[in-house]
Amino acid sequence: MQWTELKSRLLAAGSVQLTGEPAEQFIARSAAGPGAGGRGAIFFAMGSHRVKLALDPLSTIEIAHRGNGTADLYFDGNLISGRLLEPGFHCPDQAFITVTGSCIFRCRYCSVPRIGGRRKSIEEIMGMVESVRHRIHAISITSGVLESLEEEEAYVLEVVKHLAFFSLPIGVSIYPTEKTPDRLKELGVAEVKFNLEASTPELFAKMCPGLDYDRLWQVLDRSVELFGKNRVFSNVIIGLGETDAEMEACIRKLTSHGVIPVLRPLNPVAELVGTPRPSAERLNRVFALHGQALAAAGLDPRLAHTMCTNCAGCDLVPGKDE
Repeated sequence: MQWTELKSRLLAAGSVQLTGEPAEQFIARSAAGPGAGGRGAIFFAMGSHRVKLALDPLSTIEIAHRGNGTADLYFDGNLISGRLLEPGFHCPDQAFITVTGSCIFRCRYCSVPRIGGRRKSIEEIMGMVESVRHRIHAISITSGVLESLEEEEAYVLEVVKHLAFFSLPIGVSIYPTEKTPDRLKELGVAEVKFNLEASTPELFAKMCPGLDYDRLWQVLDRSVELFGKNRVFSNVIIGLGETDAEMEACIRKLTSHGVIPVLRPLNPVAELVGTPRPSAERLNRVFALHGQALAAAGLDPRLAHTMCTNCAGCDLVPGKDE
């Protein structure tokens, strides 16, 4: 089975049961995004390829840990040997840290507002990075919104100022104000990710009440001006009710603006529990469209230094998953 086919089928399933030897050091835990508050997840790798799967003891897919990270994947009658990757924080090779684990907005696909996590202190964040400094090549920062966009931005900027101490590439993904790209650039941030989340303005309004779709586009355009091509990203969720044509139009608009789309299969949590995950067939169709649009725009996800596109665990990424 080719890697792209295997990964698309695993992402369509979304979860795995972990058996065998103790594997706590290989379990990644999320304080933001669709995996927040779950049992954790593991990264299964074959060669340079990897996939992230949520842990679920009822999953029909099994990964047996044989010890020291060596693992066997049992899937659809196949035994596939690989290894588990040890996360820095949230993902391998990076300290990907959620600053504020709560949010005043209530996007329908997100569990964070219901979990109501706390805000990490700057000292705590510095300590987290220091603890994994020997096995990371980048720092990535994301955050909910504790009080307001402006207050959250100001706090994240203080975090970033302190993180410059480590002399590592820093990527930042927060809800932006109009000035967020300029302020992050001034602090030496390497890459930014501002998330459209939905492929059409109508779906965005339905899924993210209270947030401004047009401002996201303005911020993305300003970010490309400041950071350049291959340094600006935007999450778009596959499976919110959009058609393939709508998804393709969104992908091509992003790439034509110099933005690399991060195409995330829906994890049906929060208000979307019971919504079907996108099928492997659909993920493969969108993957092909994604690759064509990136090539036409001269964009290369393999050049990403930070955040989701560098990791490529949760998504099919052209150039990295062929």
